[in-house]
Amino acid sequence: MSRDSARPALAQAEMGFEVLEKVICFQGFFRMERYRLRHRKFDGGWSRPITRELLERGHAAAVLPYDPERDRVVLIEQFRAGAMSAPGGPWLLEIVAGMIDTDEPAEQVVTRESVEEAGCCVSDLIPLYDYLVSPGGTTERIALFCGRVDTSGIGGIHGKAEEDEDIKVHVMALAQARALLNSGRIGSASAIIALQWLLLNQEIVRQRWLSG
Repeated sequence: MSRDSARPALAQAEMGFEVLEKVICFQGFFRMERYRLRHRKFDGGWSRPITRELLERGHAAAVLPYDPERDRVVLIEQFRAGAMSAPGGPWLLEIVAGMIDTDEPAEQVVTRESVEEAGCCVSDLIPLYDYLVSPGGTTERIALFCGRVDTSGIGGIHGKAEEDEDIKVHVMALAQARALLNSGRIGSASAIIALQWLLLNQEIVRQRWLSG
């Protein structure tokens, strides 16, 4: 159940919305839910009842591994079915990410996924943002981090075979990642946001991690 729909009716009303009906339309790897609801309007009144479908897939955490000594980042590349009609095709350059299990700390998720997806160990995690992916159609949020990594010896193909993961690791200079970002080669939202943050805060991060 999505976080807002689970709120008691009184709490919903205090926050300015009311769920009148909820129906599970589909339950598979993801879940599709249909809501009939109303919400407060800016003039102080209530909207008429409206119907909205929401994709409920849980929440995720993602990390951009960065090597401050070599000024390199770690990106991963894998097939994404949702990008089959995208101009650049379905193999996307992304950052390490994974779904958050119930009550699991986001930091634990990105630490585990960094090993599974990229064969590297991240440390000194810096929280960046906790953002909604596409709130018009899904409840999913992503907790985003930048993590310190030693890129020596990192590379190859990774991923869990039982989950049909086939992940290629790319280690590149931050300047090269910037060029890929500016050319449109990187189209994943979490990778775009994390790289832009690092480009804006590169010197602060290097001073913070290398001062010791």
